Amino acid sequence: MRAIRRAATGLATTALTTATLVAGALVVAPSPAHADHARVPDGRTATPYVVRPGDTATGLAVRFRAWTAELIAHNHLGPDAGLHVGQRIVIPVVTARARSTTPRKQAAPRKRAASHERRTRPRVRRHADPSRERVRAVIARTARRHGVDPHLALAVSWQEAGWQMHHVSSANAIGAMQVLPSTGEWMEQYAGRPLRLRRLHDNATAGVLLLKVLGDHTTRPRHRIGAYYQGLGAVRSHGLYGETKRYVANVVAIKSRLERGLSPA
Repeated sequence: MRAIRRAATGLATTALTTATLVAGALVVAPSPAHADHARVPDGRTATPYVVRPGDTATGLAVRFRAWTAELIAHNHLGPDAGLHVGQRIVIPVVTARARSTTPRKQAAPRKRAASHERRTRPRVRRHADPSRERVRAVIARTARRHGVDPHLALAVSWQEAGWQMHHVSSANAIGAMQVLPSTGEWMEQYAGRPLRLRRLHDNATAGVLLLKVLGDHTTRPRHRIGAYYQGLGAVRSHGLYGETKRYVANVVAIKSRLERGLSPA
């Protein structure tokens, strides 16, 4: 199945409270930033950015793999985290895990916050694999625990890997939710712990948390599904590609069957 591609190379494991993850309102009035451009926290890359219409602090943090609280504090945005069109800010892009001793260099951020590459059929690793019923039960339970529709998570997993853990794509997307290692590192921020993607529970957690994050940043259900496949930034910039529309249609059809108590296929 298709592999999930993420532009993050490593993400900090520092816990942040929900209260700090607040999007700033956008006002149309140019205003200079007062960021301390000389210093960013360890394991971060200072990435200059000019604010565009529709940008928010949280949206930029998700897009560039940064902490919202760090972005707000570094640019002295104030309690309302207000951004102004044309404002020049610096985004402290996370380039290494906090526990890493040597931060890894990160390429310039792409427009796709959570993007897919064109993928080939996953290769199959021959080893003991949990049954499809076991995979189904774990994904559904994980989805309920995180407030994600279990039928949606199950439909995505069936489309991606047929509820099987042994699938590993040519791009190294792993398991039933087809999660790249870089995506798993990103989701560790939300899980608050390391995630081992070859373990069913952790793989389910990574995929479910990704769906939760995408749901927080998309208002249209089909765009949420499309962003899992195509990438949030690309969906926002270009809408759904033709290939993505077919993917979304498949997931929606599978979800409908599951909701009616039918098999996914």
